[in-house]
Amino acid sequence: MESSNLPATAERFLNHLQVERGLSKNSLLAYRSDLRKFFELEPSFTEEGYDRFLIHLHKLGLSPLSIARAISALRGYSKFLRRTDSEIFLVPHQRKLPAKRLPKALTLARVTSLIEGCREDVNGLRDRAIIELFYSAGLRVSELVGLKVADFRTRERESSARFIRVLGKGSKERLVPVGGYAVVAIEKYLVRSRPVLRGSKTTSALFLNHHGERLTRQGIWHMLQEASKRAGLEEAVSPHQLRHSFATHLLENGADVRSVQELLGHANVTTTQIYTMVTRDALREAFSESHPRAR
Repeated sequence: MESSNLPATAERFLNHLQVERGLSKNSLLAYRSDLRKFFELEPSFTEEGYDRFLIHLHKLGLSPLSIARAISALRGYSKFLRRTDSEIFLVPHQRKLPAKRLPKALTLARVTSLIEGCREDVNGLRDRAIIELFYSAGLRVSELVGLKVADFRTRERESSARFIRVLGKGSKERLVPVGGYAVVAIEKYLVRSRPVLRGSKTTSALFLNHHGERLTRQGIWHMLQEASKRAGLEEAVSPHQLRHSFATHLLENGADVRSVQELLGHANVTTTQIYTMVTRDALREAFSESHPRAR
């Protein structure tokens, strides 16, 4: 992890999160950022300092979720310190965490327009493969940018299905089936686009930028912004919106929650069940608007 001016105890806490709890690189960066913000204002970890820090966050106008994340990081840090010093101030649980809103699922027509808007040039073939894979496999953006060419599996033994090996949260590996449209798009990208993007460089990364290097999260976001404009969508589509659409469309078409949980890589089925509630809300709305005796 990167060096910083954090106290030694904070560095040990981050190491504990990485080694013992297996947090992802992005989660560790978020924890580090929140701890750094605290210690830039406060010389030591005290209850008074914590109160001043909370006031500071509210004055900055941060979202409730951003503030909740900072509180969670400091609570974890305080619990870590309590292991060796019972007098350390323990950050209390929030009485009520802000609700985590899910993005609205795209319709199939909008997903299709996003895909069909991709050009047939080198970048367009790559973009189409990425969007197809997001929607076909429901990957997190961190999972997609971390893919290697070798992760795109050939057929599994006697099965005709294609799979992709994904390294998810907590470094947990899973195999996710990939639909036919995505397979065709990825294979076309591997043959016609990736060699051009790679140039003379040697890299195992599946998706590359125009420098022949691994495509970043920021690169994915920018690509989706441009693809959304070409498709004529009013708002830019996010990677998580495609993941959310993947899960919602599966459930709407009869997939069971446990299977969707495995596909998404959720550790807890209750996380997946949020999608079922969204689907029920959509059904209720459709019923209310369309049934002649619903009113």
